[in-house]
Order: sequence, then C-alpha cells, then structure tokens
Amino acid sequence: MKFIASVYDRLRKSPKRVVFPEGTEPRVQRAAARFVKLGLGTPVLLGPRAEIEAVAVREQVNLDHMGVIDPAKAEDLPQFCERLEKLKRYRDIGPSASISTMSKPNYFGAMMVQYGQADAIVTGADEEASSTLRPLLQLISPLAHLKSVSSCMALDLSNKRYGERGVMFFADCAVIPEPTVDQLADIAVETGITCRTLTGMKPRIAMLSFTTHSSGRLPGPAKVAAATALARQRASQRGIEMEIDGEMQADTALLPELGRIKAPQSLVAGRANVLIFPDLASSNIAVKLVQYLAGAETYGQLLLGLSRPCADLSRGATEENILGVASIVALQAVESRKVIL
Repeated sequence: MKFIASVYDRLRKSPKRVVFPEGTEPRVQRAAARFVKLGLGTPVLLGPRAEIEAVAVREQVNLDHMGVIDPAKAEDLPQFCERLEKLKRYRDIGPSASISTMSKPNYFGAMMVQYGQADAIVTGADEEASSTLRPLLQLISPLAHLKSVSSCMALDLSNKRYGERGVMFFADCAVIPEPTVDQLADIAVETGITCRTLTGMKPRIAMLSFTTHSSGRLPGPAKVAAATALARQRASQRGIEMEIDGEMQADTALLPELGRIKAPQSLVAGRANVLIFPDLASSNIAVKLVQYLAGAETYGQLLLGLSRPCADLSRGATEENILGVASIVALQAVESRKVIL
C-alpha cells in the first residue's frame, strides 16, 4: 500500500476539519473536493464567497459539503480582532488595522485553528512563504519545550529499498537557514516523532554531513556530531524511542553495504528513514532533486514546533500534493489527541 493511501485509511476513521486560506485557488478547490469524496473530513475554504463560487462553477467543484467563509464578513471577525489585540505584538494595532489584518485569510485561518474551529491548516499554494508563515508563527501557540519552529518533508520513493518501504523524511527544508546545534537537535527529535506518527515505525535518524564519524575538527561535521549527542539526550529525557546517529554521509545512511563498512556499530547506517540536513540550502536542494529526478511523491512542508498541525505548501504544489498534505495534517490532529511513543 502506498504511504498516502495508508494515511487516507487511518483518517477515514476520524475525519477532521481542515481550513484552506486560499479558497479561490483552483488546485485547492479540486483537492478539497477529493478530500470530501474520500471521506476524510470537511474542508473550509476562505475568501470572498462570490469568487469562491465562481471558481467552483468553472472547475465543476461541488461546495455542498464544504465550509465557505469570507473572513471580512464572518461572524467571528470581531471576536478574532479582540483576541488579536490582546497579543503583545498587536497590542497597539488599533481597531481599523486589526480588522484589516484579521480579514486576511491566512490570519483568519490561523486563528480558527488556534481556537479549535478547525483541526489543521494548509496554505502556501499561491503565496510566498513569507506571507503564509508569518500568521502561523504569530497566532498559533508554539510547543512549550521548543525554542524555534522548523519543518520536514515526507517523501514516498519509487525505490522501496530505501527508508521505510520507500517512505522517508527530510528536514529542515523550508524554515531555518543555518540551524544551530540546539536547533538541529530539536529538528531531529521532532522529525522523528513525525515519522513515528505517520508510519508507526521506529525512527532511524541520520544526521548528515560530508564525513562519517570523523576524528578531525572541521567545524561543519563537529557541529553535526554535537547536535547528534544533544538529540539523543533530549529523546532519552522525553522517553522517546528512536535511533540517532551522525555525523554521517548520505550514502552511508542509505546503503547497507556501505553502512557496514563505514559505521559497523551503527543502528542507523544503511537503514535511515529520517535524514537531517546541516542547513537549509542542502536540504531544499536535495528534496527538489529527489522529487524531480527520482520521481518521489513529496508532502510538505509540515511545520514542526507549533501546537496545531500546519503545513506551508510549495507554490508548485499539485492537486495531489495538496490533498496529501491536507490528509497528513488532519491525521496529525487525530494523533495529537493520543499519547505518542
């Protein structure tokens, strides 16, 4: 069974409400229609109702089983504005600016998720990350044990010899350009938890660099080695069962025969299902190459470190990507109510 099909099967048992701030985007509407048809939950489209309905007619999308909300005319707008003005960042914003801000779909959608009117949010199909991430980071509460927000990508590879029957997770591919040792450790543990949540499998996390268990003092590998030690400590302190090893080259992480040669004592080498990259440049380049050259199905960016499930799509996201990501964050909403690991 394909990875995303297993997500659909699990989600059908507990359908969820997912908000899409880009309600006038045709790809979003088509994905939302399929979300309904598959019995995965209720999509909520945000935007001017007339525009949403016009797109639905053109795309032959039935809106009967979806929510449609125009933030500028919503009953909740005054209450959301009041909540916004209580936040330290917006305390002096004033009524007019408050209304203007909360009328924007991304802000309205983030507030819906924060206060339980939706279970998850998916945005970014038609806007730059700077405009989609800001409302999520400012309005949705962070997890108390983390100092920063990051992201990961779920990949379903055509070659099933890698990862967990072809399923792998790459991080951080979207948020932190140059993660510190502390941030790399958090990225590793949170991505491992995401792997376990979505696959049910034990995370085997490779902290990547251009050397494997080197004895030198080059700053790059040394930083990754320090992050590896810290990630192990944090996972242990939280009672989370996962294998973490590094620093490690990508081929050592993926190829069993090479793993046995370069890291014979490692429980990760040659068996990794989670790859943690040393910086944003390497991770973003890697995921694009795997997606387009190897034909991997990719789902993300899944945001890590927020108290509600959120995703920031690529503007190149297809209808299939959007549907998959919406299903994943909805399943995360289901699993967040359980004791994980």
